[in-house]
Amino acid sequence: MRSYWLLPALALGLIVPASAHAACCYFSAKNTDILQPAQKVFITWDPAEKMETFTVQPKFEGNALDFGMVIPTPTQPKLHEMPRDFFKHLAIYTIMKRREFANSKLLPQVGFGRGRGLGMPQAALARDGNNLREAGEAERPKVIVLEAGVIGSLDYKIIQADRADDLYQWLKDNKYTYSGDEATLNHYVQKKWIFTVMKIDTMQMKRNKDGTFDGEVTPTRFAFASEKLVYPLKITQISVREKTEALFYVQAPFKVDLPGDMTYQYNWLTMLDWSRGCQGGIPGRGQVWLDGMQGQFPALMARARELNFQFQPRQRPQPNKNGHIPTTMEWARKLTKGDVGVFVGKSPYSETVPNVDEGFTAADVREPARAEAIYKVIRARLARVQQERPFGYLVRHAPANDVRDLQQLAGHLTLDGFITKFRKVFARDEMNDDLTIVPARYNGAEDNSEYEEMLPSSPP
Repeated sequence: MRSYWLLPALALGLIVPASAHAACCYFSAKNTDILQPAQKVFITWDPAEKMETFTVQPKFEGNALDFGMVIPTPTQPKLHEMPRDFFKHLAIYTIMKRREFANSKLLPQVGFGRGRGLGMPQAALARDGNNLREAGEAERPKVIVLEAGVIGSLDYKIIQADRADDLYQWLKDNKYTYSGDEATLNHYVQKKWIFTVMKIDTMQMKRNKDGTFDGEVTPTRFAFASEKLVYPLKITQISVREKTEALFYVQAPFKVDLPGDMTYQYNWLTMLDWSRGCQGGIPGRGQVWLDGMQGQFPALMARARELNFQFQPRQRPQPNKNGHIPTTMEWARKLTKGDVGVFVGKSPYSETVPNVDEGFTAADVREPARAEAIYKVIRARLARVQQERPFGYLVRHAPANDVRDLQQLAGHLTLDGFITKFRKVFARDEMNDDLTIVPARYNGAEDNSEYEEMLPSSPP
């Protein structure tokens, strides 16, 4: 049996439970259920050159003998294979940082200033037609194959069609089981978009004990010309029962957002407002953005209440009465030389909290006379560190091998590129048209605030 997946041109990035109701997309292939519990997407946008790329790596579960994808793009794409673990590297690189302070495990348990403590144990790190042919053109192929080839484990064809029914028939003739409707195909045919169809050989995937397959396909990058940064959301609607969760990584010259009421500003500005008064001020120009929005903040929050969006500190937003969930921003930063240096091992992945107990052990402080001398040294070290770094160190943790493997991001994440990572759960009625990703602005004001450090209000 075969199943044919319908993916948006920018595919969806997420991690959700692998069940029919919770999965990202649902597919049927002649009485065979196909679950797609995860898709991932990395997008780049060059507005000067009008060039867009996206990298997609769907994950699937099911028992069809082979799978397929249909990916529409505004123009003919160029396809390139990407590193197998590309999205793992992205996830490692965008781990949120948190403030940690130097502490001693040897000093007596005595509180010290603002909870930073002498000897206080450090808290554990919390861890996306019309028939236009003239009679004289009757011999023109109904569906034109513009390109065919193989990339990784994927056999692909790039095709063009003037009529949705011709494309529908072509899929059937080429033994793809397409469970969607012609109207959705016609949506893209009328816009004269190009379709990339891909077959996935499950023989290269892992087989479970019950005979089903699961796995992730070769990450593939699509590069194409486009007048705007567009997300073909409508085609995903076919494959969704109730909702689908999307995690976007977008690299552009500026921070990006979703338009209208899908903006993450409802949640982002609320998080910033809750974080007022944190030590050293809100990082990443968040305080500047919040202060600049004070005049518009009441109206924005009033609109959030109209939408029945409710927020709680350190919690992810819940659905409103219509099942709509506000977008959340999860990481944002304009890459500096130091950031890019992490990819080639020239910059540290994380700051290191000094070990003020270095050179001493628990046995050394068992003798009271000697212990006092050791405590004096440790306290001096703590005082010096706290003077040098009163707001602590920005720390994140990942295995050394994973940090070394970040070199595979080199060339893909670029200097001065602004990476925006945001999550949106789309309900079916939010997927009736395609989506345009826009610059991060609110009423004309540009949002260039960054978010790489956990705030007091950040969800775990």
